[in-house]
Amino acid sequence: MEGTPSRNSFGFGGKVVVVTGSGTGIGQSIAKRFAENGASVIILGRRVEPLEKTASDLRQIISKVGSKGTVRIFPGVDVSDENAINEMFQSIKEEAGNVDILVNNAGVSGPVKTFTNSDFNEFKECVAIHLTGTFWTTMKCLQTMKNGSKIITISTFFTEENRYEQRPYRFRTPYTSAQGAKNRLAEALAWELVQAGIRSVATNPGPVHSERIYKTVYPKAAVEFLRIGGYPGLTSSEIDRISPMLLSLLGENAQAIKEGLMKISKTMRESTTQKDRKVEETSLTLKGLLEKIQEIAEKVQTNTKKMIVDEEFLSQDEVADMVLNLSQDSISKLINGRVIPNDRVFYPVKPIVSTSPHIQDEPKLSDKVVVMIINSTADKDHQRAKLVASCLDGKVKQLVVMTREKKDLAHYKEFHSHSLDLSQEDAVSKIFQTAKTRFASVHGVVMLTGEFDYSTPLLLMNRRRWDELVENYVLIPALITREAVGIMAPSGALHEPSLFRGSEGKVIIIGPDAPVGKKISGVVRARSEIFRGALRPFNATVNQELRDVLNSKIRQYLLLCGNIEGNMPNDERIKDVVLNLLSDSYESNNQTIFYPDEA
Repeated sequence: MEGTPSRNSFGFGGKVVVVTGSGTGIGQSIAKRFAENGASVIILGRRVEPLEKTASDLRQIISKVGSKGTVRIFPGVDVSDENAINEMFQSIKEEAGNVDILVNNAGVSGPVKTFTNSDFNEFKECVAIHLTGTFWTTMKCLQTMKNGSKIITISTFFTEENRYEQRPYRFRTPYTSAQGAKNRLAEALAWELVQAGIRSVATNPGPVHSERIYKTVYPKAAVEFLRIGGYPGLTSSEIDRISPMLLSLLGENAQAIKEGLMKISKTMRESTTQKDRKVEETSLTLKGLLEKIQEIAEKVQTNTKKMIVDEEFLSQDEVADMVLNLSQDSISKLINGRVIPNDRVFYPVKPIVSTSPHIQDEPKLSDKVVVMIINSTADKDHQRAKLVASCLDGKVKQLVVMTREKKDLAHYKEFHSHSLDLSQEDAVSKIFQTAKTRFASVHGVVMLTGEFDYSTPLLLMNRRRWDELVENYVLIPALITREAVGIMAPSGALHEPSLFRGSEGKVIIIGPDAPVGKKISGVVRARSEIFRGALRPFNATVNQELRDVLNSKIRQYLLLCGNIEGNMPNDERIKDVVLNLLSDSYESNNQTIFYPDEA
């Protein structure tokens, strides 16, 4: 077996390596490590200046070690930008020929907020960079790869699960959704690329010393704790509005902080609650808030370290060493298709996975208003939806059915039904608000996602089709969940989080189903798990925020139908599970993911 490449062994001499998001941070460290080992390195990112600085450092390294490596930069390239990625790899193909190693590293922290208050455009941007950026960069890079090439994808272990558990990551719903799908995508690619001799491995480095985590993630999380928990002299809305300005002062000298706080105080004079206060008094309040943000951010960091055996985060160079090792021929062969946990955090979580809810009483639904949404055009999904709707129609106070396509309303002539473009945030928000206005309250929302054709190879999928899948199985379920929770909570709860306390409601997402058939191949199973792998961590994070942060009794439930034997899902059983979950007789703080056909 090969030994670990030393920095001067040129273990990657003659190799061409593409590292996304490589102007700073982990990506920069990875690029440097490959340069030290003789590789030609291609770096890309959105900002020009850090890429040029990194390119200069890489050239110095290459000169120092005396290799034949080269450096090429592609500034202004966002991995979520289809055209930019297309053009970049066309240039790479013409200039460098083959790419030997792709490191999918590009990422953003995304919004660090409870999902109820997250901006949907920010949600989409985070998913586009982490998930779609990884997919499309890989697809285009594969056109430059040959037998023996490797794809190394950096993800997070927060989306990995044990048998009955799922690790939530509060305030990070788009991040966990994208990363969960990304882990499963890396596995599925390994299955599809066997014949080409190309290997795919994902790695989860866990907490890493970086400016992003210290200056962005932890401070933003601290702000969110304070926005929800409250701070004397400020409303939740005010904390939310001024937080970007406050966070920009962290790490500044005392004079800069003093001047910055006075500037923020003056801008707050226009607000209703602050206009009668002296600027100096408001500034003093803000000073206390800033100190509290710093205190909580440091506490989050300390608590995370205490869950690590040696209480140390990894360094960026250690992550680079890990990627270098995973890129070796011998190691990549042993772990091809796996998600390698380098995250050493011992993160205790509650078991949330079950087969079905267990209640003894007849479901109590007579006072319920339920909205059913069918985000599919497949006949089998409409048959399932109609079975559930027909049963609910005789038991609930009011049932409203919504379909994605107007033509599908023909399935639901006997019900109060509408068609709706589920991808449009304004349209979804409006219909939910209309339902609340008309019926006073909505107690349950049931959404069927349908499933895609698992027999279609990822390698043959164009960008348009991929974007459709992401929309149907990540973005729309997230939007429906957010809007549903918003109308289940009391009016004003989005601006005053304390109003969420004790609020009740049920959001049920059904699908996508497991593959059906007598002999299901590994590649089909792997494809089918990509978006199921997005919805599980989303469910876990949403419910942790509802339960532990907002003290709400609203829950989101996820039903993943079908079983490992490949049997057809039992729609009667699924119907019973939905009725039981909607009933007042069932209340569970923990079990929120159900596999009804595994019972």
